[in-house]
Amino acid sequence: MSPYARLRSLFFLLFVALVLSGCASTSRQVTDSAISWDRHSAGLERKEIVLANGLRYVYLEGGKGEPLMLLHGFGGNKDNFVRTAQYLTPHFRVILPDHIGFGESAHPPQADYSPTAQAERIRALAQALGIQKVHLGGNSMGGHIALAYAARAPEEVASLWLLSSAGVWKNAPPSEVFETIAKGQRNPLIIKNEDDYARLIPVIMNDPPFMPRFAMNALAQERINNAQLEERILPELYKDPVDERIQGLATPALIVWGEQDRVIHPGTAEVMHKLMPRSQVIIMPGVGHVEMVERPKQSAEDYLNFRAALAEMR
Repeated sequence: MSPYARLRSLFFLLFVALVLSGCASTSRQVTDSAISWDRHSAGLERKEIVLANGLRYVYLEGGKGEPLMLLHGFGGNKDNFVRTAQYLTPHFRVILPDHIGFGESAHPPQADYSPTAQAERIRALAQALGIQKVHLGGNSMGGHIALAYAARAPEEVASLWLLSSAGVWKNAPPSEVFETIAKGQRNPLIIKNEDDYARLIPVIMNDPPFMPRFAMNALAQERINNAQLEERILPELYKDPVDERIQGLATPALIVWGEQDRVIHPGTAEVMHKLMPRSQVIIMPGVGHVEMVERPKQSAEDYLNFRAALAEMR
């Protein structure tokens, strides 16, 4: 049975069990149970820590070996990397944090949410977890933050895994989503109701995994509740480019892009590649903006091959 078929069966069995038990808030219960099942399958445990500056991080951690920290994108959370992580925890110590301002981590309303500020927080998190040198991965905004981290402290970043990374705006072709925003039309990345969330799925994914509408509605609540803060955070991404900071950056990097990405144009991959002399590019056909969700196994295999090649070069 395929992973997606197993997920359909899981959703159905959980839904029936909860309905028969007369459980309230059935949709949220089913969705949370499916999330817990994914975490358990990946060997990940939910943890939290309060940094010296008082900020509370919630994160998932599992596996042993060199530390690999994977950073979710705008509007996402730590669970975005879970299905890919199941192939990585046998090899690495995998850490998946909720960024400050997202998920279960702290949401200080007046904080600086620029990628540079977020990178400093992630760096502080790594230090609090006893990590002196980290392999970083990130999708979209998470990639932007990873690049800012590597530019700020290259000696602390062993490698980069950049999936449809934001942050390189100069000379990059505009995407469909950003052209829509520039025209003053509704921003599809800001979620104010359940229908907005349902409409977002085909925008960010060309081949999304199965998800029943009740699960979409349950997941939408986090975005709806955070919409006001996210509206403030999104413009900060454009105001904090990393183009000049990463020019000539010698950190080994795997740049991955979905060929059908509508959020950040796939042509950005080549622009980024030219800035980073030790980078390589993989374009994934039939895939949108969140490669690790649409192709979790393939994403992990490409990354493992990248890491194996790095190990041979040592």
